[in-house]
Amino acid sequence: MNLCIIPARGGSKRIPRKNIKLFCGKPLIAYSIENAKKSKLFSKIVVSTDDEEIAKISKEYGAEILFRPKELADDFVGSTEVFEHAIKELNKDDKFKYACMIYPTASLLKIEYLKKGLKELKNSDAIFSFSATTFDFPIWRSFEIVDNKAKMIFPEFENKRSQDLKEAYHDAGQFYWKKLNSNKKFSFNGSIPIIIPRYLVQDIDTMEDFIRAELLYKAINDYFKS
Repeated sequence: MNLCIIPARGGSKRIPRKNIKLFCGKPLIAYSIENAKKSKLFSKIVVSTDDEEIAKISKEYGAEILFRPKELADDFVGSTEVFEHAIKELNKDDKFKYACMIYPTASLLKIEYLKKGLKELKNSDAIFSFSATTFDFPIWRSFEIVDNKAKMIFPEFENKRSQDLKEAYHDAGQFYWKKLNSNKKFSFNGSIPIIIPRYLVQDIDTMEDFIRAELLYKAINDYFKS
């Protein structure tokens, strides 16, 4: 049996009410709930929240609700702490073998990658698998700005050709699977990355991100319909 946790607090600052803001006609969180249901991977889908309106909307789309304590609902609490709290509350009888945290902003999530994350984790000695993607430009050629001037972060690579530099990856911010026979907290080190195409990845922290994600969602759906 597998458990799905969707963490969704009400106090988002940069995009007020982000998790339930209308995204292509539906509350943003609805996409994560619906994908979890369509995957048929979970016997329980739960939204962890501190917000009554988020709870109401999440129920309408078929999720159960876990109200988290106030100390887990401020700007400084990471999703790992929320995930672990939900597991502790919902798996007291150890009936679940795997848990998956799906972000409420994962509107571009494709079920095939969610399934791949579980499959690869089952066939591994790792504790976690997670969504990841490639950087669209070599990070080794990045620079910072000091006194209004560029300063290479990795000066040893300044004159290297892009094709000669190693590919680098980052967290795609969509899902995180965990084997529940371990008390270990999530770390990228030693976890299995499930590589997702860049066109299916968009973090949503600002209104610019939100608009870009909507445009991507529409473009992807139009492309695959044609």
